[in-house]
Amino acid sequence: MTNQPLVTVIMPTYNRVDKIGNAIKSVLKQTYQNTQVIVVDDGSTDGTESFIRTNYPDVDYALISHAGQAAARNKGLSLAEGKIIASLDSDDEWKPEFLETCVRKLEVDQLDFVFANWSQDFPDGRNGDFLSGDAILRPFITNRSEKWQMLSSSSLRKLYLKSCPSPSSSVVIQKSSIVSRWNEKIIISDDWCLLLDMVLTKNCSAAFTMDMHWIKHINTNNVFDGRRRSELLELLYIRDTQELMHRFKEKLTRSEYNILIKRRVRGLVELAKHYVIDGFVISQSLRLMKNSVMLSVPHTLAAIPDVIIFGLNRHVKKVLKKIRKKKSPQLLTD
Repeated sequence: MTNQPLVTVIMPTYNRVDKIGNAIKSVLKQTYQNTQVIVVDDGSTDGTESFIRTNYPDVDYALISHAGQAAARNKGLSLAEGKIIASLDSDDEWKPEFLETCVRKLEVDQLDFVFANWSQDFPDGRNGDFLSGDAILRPFITNRSEKWQMLSSSSLRKLYLKSCPSPSSSVVIQKSSIVSRWNEKIIISDDWCLLLDMVLTKNCSAAFTMDMHWIKHINTNNVFDGRRRSELLELLYIRDTQELMHRFKEKLTRSEYNILIKRRVRGLVELAKHYVIDGFVISQSLRLMKNSVMLSVPHTLAAIPDVIIFGLNRHVKKVLKKIRKKKSPQLLTD
């Protein structure tokens, strides 16, 4: 690509000195070389600053008081010199062609943003294609023979109100298309909120590819994948969704707003179940169910059997996984 626009890569990190080197190397090894790399240290206490300054002197480094990933990304955005913005989590890695592939599509078609599929570790031990299993994204794959799937403004609105199929490390964005900063009230889904701000405010166009151009590593300090199910329910489905409801209520139709209500109700009901079964904390469970009913009686009634079936399926999968683990050594000795 001639006359390559500058891409600013924002890399927020917190106590990942053992992982961030691989993330930085994956950026420096990109076939697309016109980049500004900014590591924003969210108050790490594990020697991250010394590690970066010693081993990667050409990387811009900024230290902030611990305030969360959204605040770290916003600091990076304030220092960004590039026309294009990409944010790589410090425990992920891009494949060498990631930026070149994404920037070319972004620029040639004059899109607001693009995102790419990735290889991920799964709980059952598999490793591979993540987006192919995304049931919400599937209807938006209109031509599987094409490398890129296009998303119109109306499609983006429908898709991103239901879910966010594009975690931070997968997205490349035109800086001029960003209408607000990352929401620092959001704990987990700040990347989702940023894109919702765009698609609900202006006529956006985007594209995604099912080709896997980056690698997501699962570990105990992942903001999303490293948390227990009960934490995800509390932080993502209940608290973050409440902030999205508050932020976008005036921009949504009644049916669109109902999607967010249903999501929060689902989180409240499932967390109530957790308090009863895992801790027998009846008072907390009743409080959550009361909040759910106040939001929507019909959605609450619909969520109860759904949560029960979901829980049973999770339990069966855990039991089957344990059985497979017990059988594995026997198979090796037979």
